[in-house]
Amino acid sequence: MTTLLTTKQIQQLEKELRTMEDRLTETDNETEIVKNAQEDVGELSMYDNHPADMGTELYEREKDMALNTHAESELENVQNALQAIKEGTYGTCEVCGKEIQFERLEAIPYTTVCIEDAKKDVPTDRPVEDDLLTMADPNSFAARREGDAIDYEDSFQEIAQSGTSETPSDFSGNKNRDYGDLYDEEMDDSVEEYEEFAVSDITGEPAGFVRNEEAIEYEDELDEEGIESPLGDIPYKERDSYIDAEEDK
Repeated sequence: MTTLLTTKQIQQLEKELRTMEDRLTETDNETEIVKNAQEDVGELSMYDNHPADMGTELYEREKDMALNTHAESELENVQNALQAIKEGTYGTCEVCGKEIQFERLEAIPYTTVCIEDAKKDVPTDRPVEDDLLTMADPNSFAARREGDAIDYEDSFQEIAQSGTSETPSDFSGNKNRDYGDLYDEEMDDSVEEYEEFAVSDITGEPAGFVRNEEAIEYEDELDEEGIESPLGDIPYKERDSYIDAEEDK
């Protein structure tokens, strides 16, 4: 672990800081907002413009403002670090006065505190949303691969209980319904079974259909009764009317 910076290390870090200074200065100049919205788009009034076009212009202006603010803040830190190199105080923690590790300066050349003091500024309190939000159960992809996850037949109703754009008046039947019981049906801890689905081989070519046991049993019952399909016997056509019309010509 390095305790003192060598001349070669300082030169390497100064070169990196100079590169960062040039890049941040360019970003600062390119994203500076010097005109108001009307002057920027060349319009005297926004009244006759489509809202989507104005939304795009607003997004671009806000993006540039955010990039400009970030570039100015980073540029100030970089310039302070370059000034510290000139004064011979670069690489010293401004809190405890100890030497900052070279590995940390390689990652953040403009830092002014060591890793120990930087950890003290990391917030430990959690946002108030944590009091209401609950973690998914199970909270791991591995558990889901192993089949431990619950997949409801109608997972929408679980989400809808937190609120939707629908109102009790959108539902017919019970006139006394309120928001609390719009989606209070009991949920089934299982997924809806597919009767059949198409499959392909390893090359992606169609390889037929896969049917579940209920579908196979149902088809066997139809065969025993001599019924061609759930719709009944399909009438046989010897000739197609469209072909017949062409042949008559």
